[in-house]
Amino acid sequence: MTPPTAKVLIVSASMGAGHDGVAAELARRLAAAGLRVAVVDVLALLPLRLGVVLRWWYRTVMLRAPWLYALVYRIFFVSRRAPRARAVSPLTVVVAAGLSRVVRRLRPSLLVPVFHVAAQAAGHLRSRGRLAVPSVVVLTDFAAHRLWLHGGNDRYLCPDAATALAVTAATGRPAFRHAPIVRPGFAAVRAPGRSVHARLGLPDGDRIVLVGAGAWGVGRVVRTARALCRSGPRDRPRGRPGHVQGDGQESGRYVPVVLCGRNERLLRRLSRLFGGPPEPAGLALGWRDDLPGLLAAAYALVDNAAGLTCREAFAARVPVVTCLPIPGHGRDGVLAMARAGVSVHVRRPAGLLRELDRLAPGSPARAALTARAEALFDAEPAEALLLRFARPDGAAVTVS
Repeated sequence: MTPPTAKVLIVSASMGAGHDGVAAELARRLAAAGLRVAVVDVLALLPLRLGVVLRWWYRTVMLRAPWLYALVYRIFFVSRRAPRARAVSPLTVVVAAGLSRVVRRLRPSLLVPVFHVAAQAAGHLRSRGRLAVPSVVVLTDFAAHRLWLHGGNDRYLCPDAATALAVTAATGRPAFRHAPIVRPGFAAVRAPGRSVHARLGLPDGDRIVLVGAGAWGVGRVVRTARALCRSGPRDRPRGRPGHVQGDGQESGRYVPVVLCGRNERLLRRLSRLFGGPPEPAGLALGWRDDLPGLLAAAYALVDNAAGLTCREAFAARVPVVTCLPIPGHGRDGVLAMARAGVSVHVRRPAGLLRELDRLAPGSPARAALTARAEALFDAEPAEALLLRFARPDGAAVTVS
C-alpha cells in the first residue's frame, strides 16, 4: 500500500510581498519534490477583518510616520526587558486560535511559519500541546528580533550561521543555515544588457543602479535617487529636459532606476524629478514582474530593507549597497547583512557614489563582495532540510 503523501502548511503574511514571495517559491519546490503544500495568510486568521486593518495600519505608518514604527519596534520587538515567562500577547492568542482551526481542517504533517507572528502562534500552540506536528520556522530576516523567537517551535532555518547561533542561544532549539529562497530565474545566465536598456528607453552605455523600495514603495528613496542623479537635486523640472539642476554634487556616472512598487504617489514624484526623454536623469518604475532581467542589466542594487530583493540580487551576482534603511527590522537587517560581509552599508547618500565607484566591474572589491554573497547559496536548500521532517505521521526522516 502506497503511504500517504506528506502535507506541508506554510504560514505567510501579506505584509508587502517578501514573505509571500518566499512562501510561493518554497511551496513550488516542495510540490516539485512530491509533497502536498498549502499556503495560508496569517492575516486571514484574524476575525472581523482585523488582518486588513493591521496591514493598513502598518503600511500607513511606514509611509507617513516611520518614527512610530521605530518606537513600536524598540518597545515590543527588541526591548532588553525580557517578557514574563508565561506572557502571551493577545494577537498571538487570536492568531493561534485561527491557526489551530486551519490545522484541524487541513491535517498537515509539518507547519512552516515564514512570518514572525506565525512563528509566535505556532510556538504557543506547540508548547501547550495543542499542535501535534512539528513547526519549523523559516526566518526571512538577517536580524532575528524577539517576535521570531519561541522555544515551542521545533527548529529554525536561518539565512546565515551567525543568525542560526543567535537563534539557538535565545530559544534553545536547533537552528540551521539554509540557502536563500529565490526563484531560479535570478541565477540564470546574465541577459544582454542592451535589450533591457532598449526596453527602458535608456542608452546602451548607461550604468543602471536599481533602487529598491519594496512592494509598498517605502523609505527615503527620493533622497537616494537624488544622490545618484546625473546632477544635484531638484523638485520641479527646470532647464534642459532630463537634467536635474546641480548643487555641486554631480554624478552622471549612474542612472537610478527606482522600483516604486505599488506606490503611485512615489512614482509620480520621481517621474517629475527625473524628467523625460531624450535623456532622463533616471527612471521611476511601478510594480514589475521582470526583475530578473532588470537585475541582469544592473550595475548594482541600492536597497533599504535587507529583504527578498537583496537575496535576488545575490543570486544574480549583483553587488548590494544599502542606504537610509527603513526603521526597525529594516535597519537591523541591513546592518546584519553588512556584518556578514554580503553587502555594503553606506550611512549617508553622499557616500553612495564613492562606494559604487569602488565596486566597478573587474575590481577586487566587487569580486569579493559578490563571492561572499554567492557563497550563501552553498548552504543546504531549505526544502531539503524541511523534507527531513515532512512525514505523514510527523516522524523525522533523512534525505540522502
